Order: sequence, then structure tokens, then C-alpha cells
Amino acid sequence: METRRTTGKASSLRWQILRQALLRRPPPHIPEEDQSETSIKSISRKTTRGFNLIPCQLVEQNDAVAVEETNRSGSDDHPRPREARLCYTLPIEGAPTLFLTQRVDERADLGDFEICNRYNVDNTGIVCHWPSEEVLAYFCLSHADMFRSKRVIELGAGYGLAGLVIAAITEAVEVVISDGNPQVVDYIQRNIDANSGAFGATRVSSMTLHWDQEEISNISNAFDVIIASDCTFFKEFHNGLARIIRFLLKKEGPSEAFFLSPKRGNSLDKFLETIKQNALSFSVTENYNAEVWKHHQAFMHGKDSWPSYEKDHCYPLLVRITI
Repeated sequence: METRRTTGKASSLRWQILRQALLRRPPPHIPEEDQSETSIKSISRKTTRGFNLIPCQLVEQNDAVAVEETNRSGSDDHPRPREARLCYTLPIEGAPTLFLTQRVDERADLGDFEICNRYNVDNTGIVCHWPSEEVLAYFCLSHADMFRSKRVIELGAGYGLAGLVIAAITEAVEVVISDGNPQVVDYIQRNIDANSGAFGATRVSSMTLHWDQEEISNISNAFDVIIASDCTFFKEFHNGLARIIRFLLKKEGPSEAFFLSPKRGNSLDKFLETIKQNALSFSVTENYNAEVWKHHQAFMHGKDSWPSYEKDHCYPLLVRITI
């Protein structure tokens, strides 16, 4: 996620974001010292850049004018989101192309806040495609043998790119792509359906999985591999995340979780403390892929255009977790 110094108090800016969602139109003029577009984008933490490891192009986008007209008509309880369909060309010979639908709205909707409150989840998986997810997808693409003939689950998957890559190219037995936000899971299922012809014999499914939920005995000790990206930022979810890792990993035979997460202040360190407290083992690797590291070094030295790139917030470390 991008970060830069803001010109107003964070709490004030967040209320202004909520106000825009409630009114569903631009707010009246607010003095520059209290609000700026830059400030709001910084508080919302939405990134506008990535590592560009997997070629991607826009295939289609629903018409902004038509969406606005539908929203003004009031025919739905909540406005219809703007969406884009993207085509990902996996950079290995013979790999299928993958098509993902995702939202492209520039602001949150009241329905997003309602769902977050109802299910005690955040909406980060739906606001954009985060850079760490692309890095995770590329890492999985580069280590396909790790997933062959395995049962795999992705946690906090967002639009599900990494899980779809595993399903399409690794010959895994099963891939479950999960998220705690049911809005996000709807998009995951749409993306699974759109790419079903690419999965061969691999079973692929979506799942609404909250890390604190109890009634999931049917998947206890079921997975050889867990993957996740950028899931360690919110400290209030650390205990649940550590618990679900221990719950899902197979106890018999080798099993492992692969997390790609930036440090984000002390968030990752606090998560690793929680991992230790739950009697799990871990290792952290900074340079785990030559191509990812090359892009990181270019961003750090200003040789590529990501002006607000900061290692602490943007570069995902590889965390491997075992029982």
C-alpha cells in the first residue's frame, strides 16, 4: 500500500471518506488544510502501483455513465459498482491466460461498511488488487512443484489471482480460495467460473472463511499448503489467523504456510510473536526470488516509477510457517 504524509487528522479524513459513501456524491468544499484528495487517498491506503511481474491488460470495463445513471435511478438498495475485466498472461510457455473481474470504484460504498460491521471483517480485499498478491502469484508460478498433487487453500485471497494461478498451472489436487468478506467471495466465485476451463483435473472452489469461526470441522487438518498475501496488517486478527493456520495444516506428513507480507511498522513482527505463542515455527526470507528482488531494488533506487515506494510498506517478505 502506498503511504505519504497527510495534511489532516486521520480520524477526520476517515469520516470524510464515510461521508462521501453515505452521500454518494462529492462533498462540498472543505478548506485545503483539512482535506485534500491526496490526503484521503493516503488514509484509504489504496495502492496505484505494483511489481508488474505478470503482464496484465484491460479487456473491458462497464461504462461509467451507465453505472452513474443506474445509481441515480435508485433501483437498488446500494449503488452498482464499476467493474473491470482484466486478462493476465502468465509468463511461462503453454500457460493459459486468466481473466479476473474486479471493482474499480474510487470510493467506498455504504454497503461495504455495513458488511464489514456485520461480519467483523475489513474491506481491503475489494478496494483494489494489492501488489503483494501479484508477488505471491508470481512466487507460486515460479515454484509450481511445491503444489503438485497437494491440497491448497488461500486465505484472505481478495480477487484470488494467486489461487487461480496455482489451479491453472501446478496440477494441484484441490485449491480453495477463501476470504472472510462475502462480497469478496462473490468475486472469487465469478473469477473461478470465468476460468474453469483452465484448471484441468484440479478441484477449485471458493469459501467464506472467517479466521475466528468455529464450525469448520470438515476442513480441519486438511491442507498441505496454505498461502496468503498481506494478511498481517490488522493486529486484532493475528490470534485468529494463527489459530486458523494451526487448524488447517495437516498434522501428518509435511505441510507449510507461505505468507508474503510487508513489515508495515511492527505489524509483521507482532504477528510473528503470535505465531510463536501458538507453538508454530517460522522463518523469514528477504530475497526469495531474483526477479522480485530486481524490481524492488529498482524501486528503491528510483530506476522505475513508483514515487511513493517504501520498503516497509510495499516490499513483501516471505514468511514460511510450520507446525
